[in-house]
Amino acid sequence: MTMQAFDELMAFQRDTEALAQIAGRLSWDQETMMPRGAADQRSDERAAMEAVLHQRRIDPRVRDWLEAIPGDDLSEHDRAKLRLIRRDHDRAAKVPERLATEIARTVSRGHVTWAEARADDDFAAFAPVLSEILALRKEEAAALACGGNLYDALLDKYEPGARGEDLVAMFGALRPRLVALREAVLSKPALPGLTQSFNERGQMKLARLLAKTFGYDFHRGRVDKAVHPFSSGSGDDVRITTRTVPLDPFNCLYSTIHEVGHAAYEQNVDPSYRLSPLGQGVSMGVHESQSRIYENQLGRSRAFCGWLYRQMRDTFGDFGIPDEDTFYGAVNQVRNGYIRTEADELQYNLHVLLRFDLERALVAGDLEAIDLEAAWNDRFLADFGFEVDKPSNGVLQDVHWSAGLFGYFPTYTLGNVYAGCLHKSLTAAVPDLDAQLAQGDTSAATAWLRDNLQQHGSLYQPRALIENATGSAPSEEPLLRYLETKFTALYDL
Repeated sequence: MTMQAFDELMAFQRDTEALAQIAGRLSWDQETMMPRGAADQRSDERAAMEAVLHQRRIDPRVRDWLEAIPGDDLSEHDRAKLRLIRRDHDRAAKVPERLATEIARTVSRGHVTWAEARADDDFAAFAPVLSEILALRKEEAAALACGGNLYDALLDKYEPGARGEDLVAMFGALRPRLVALREAVLSKPALPGLTQSFNERGQMKLARLLAKTFGYDFHRGRVDKAVHPFSSGSGDDVRITTRTVPLDPFNCLYSTIHEVGHAAYEQNVDPSYRLSPLGQGVSMGVHESQSRIYENQLGRSRAFCGWLYRQMRDTFGDFGIPDEDTFYGAVNQVRNGYIRTEADELQYNLHVLLRFDLERALVAGDLEAIDLEAAWNDRFLADFGFEVDKPSNGVLQDVHWSAGLFGYFPTYTLGNVYAGCLHKSLTAAVPDLDAQLAQGDTSAATAWLRDNLQQHGSLYQPRALIENATGSAPSEEPLLRYLETKFTALYDL
């Protein structure tokens, strides 16, 4: 009975994974190809698919199969599959259907209200529905936590095994050194930037070249345009999007490299894991580590910028930047700004830490939704040294809280921390990395990431995966040293 139960469960799970991929494709199409008039019908289609997936995840047969399979005789891979199936089943079963439905309904309404409030720069119009969303997510967290920490229960969805108190310690060590480095850099003269316009055709040509350069398999993927770049899918169908801005080609080029980092992770998972619980990235933090190390430590390095400068000259001719060193400075400019998604490599994590602390206070009940705007503005002034001018540049800029994604924000900085650890090990393993990157050759770097991290999919827990790849526990120190070394040299501190 043991193997029969295991085989039946794996067959059932394979269909669940396939349906989840189809649901993801509906989302991809909505952002890229769907005609605008199809929005209402697509909403119904996605809701129907989500209902089917939820029913499969709480199907009582899953519990019966799990109980019928003793783990002692199974391989490490099969035990990991059961662990992940049990985790998803337990989480889904703990949330009453009434609550899941009410969350979906309120979040849908909240997204519309947020979009209108953002357009009108009116946080007060969004605060009431945010209070409702927060209350529902706290009720969900209480069901999941079973008496434990509410924020940890929400965080666990995005970064399994992570705890808020550990992140508080890690991020607390990051913040003062980042603030100090930011102040030192901005006390120096600004580096020259781009001043010309760059046509869309040239940007997309370079974007596709960069995707290929970083190992993206076009036979199993495609590049399209979207308002907000993203990656979608796994296995043999992994798609990315980018966007073009005439006065800022770096937006397109580095968004593409970033999304290729996500996509390469999915494309490089061991093919034998396909359509199984192991067949995708293990967490949002680990996923972000791949996008950030591709984009920043590799793509924004002095060595790679030299190669990219030559490609830019070949594509656009003389674009006002005289040499590779000036181009490197333009790519890595540090400037004041309000928007997280547009932030430079140095300041990005300060934007995330602000959100992490505020949402923890909201979930703990130490901060009410109506007071969130004032708290945001006070913290922003403390970390960035200037005042928020309007809500759309402040508390209303991100979609996450309107979507109820409490616990998601810290994975962005955790991904940067992981990337710092991985980069330290990568440079030790590939001592001539800069010489290779200067020729536009990322193959040794991407192969190391594939072999040491990406191929394992969800086999290991996130923290264990990073420890296995680097030989040590995750720490903020490699990221801080990397940033301090880079920007000290760049700005002659």
